[in-house]
Formats: sequence, structure tokens, C-alpha cells
Amino acid sequence: MKLPESFPHTAPKGYHYEVESFKSGYLAIWLYHEYDYVFAGGECVRSIWGFYRTRDGKYFAPVNAKTIGKEVAVDGTRDFTSMPLNLNPLERAFI
Repeated sequence: MKLPESFPHTAPKGYHYEVESFKSGYLAIWLYHEYDYVFAGGECVRSIWGFYRTRDGKYFAPVNAKTIGKEVAVDGTRDFTSMPLNLNPLERAFI
């Protein structure tokens, strides 16, 4: 499967995205790290970027790889994750 056309990110250097069917009407977007790790038996390591609902084109942050969280604005996501930053006002001032 390929990434939705509305997906705004390009994979960081050394990473790539893959899309899998998740549940009826949802896609899981995975971020693969292309380097080999000893603990992974030489396999690529992946982490869940987020979920995409095909019916209406909305994105959702993950709670974990098996649970869909809250809806997120795609312009508020980052290359590595769709999880929103939880910053206090002082931290937000430095971004």
C-alpha cells in the first residue's frame, strides 16, 4: 500500500514509511529505521507513526501500535510521529 496523498512528511534520512491495513477503514502508518540492530536479529526496527481513516481522510495519534488515539491535525504532526507535543508555555516559547 502507499501513503495517502494528503500525507505531508518525507521520511528522515535512514528511515522509510510503510502502510498496512489495520482495521476496517483504517490504515496504520509505520516508520522503519533502516539500520540493523543486534537486539532485532538483523531485522529493521519499526515504530507506529499513526493511523489514517480512509473514509474521511483524518489522522489519529497512536496510544500504542494496536490502539487508535485522538484525532490530530496533520499540520501539527512531525516526521517521526503523529503524537502531539505536550509542552508547557515556557517550553513552547523555545520552539
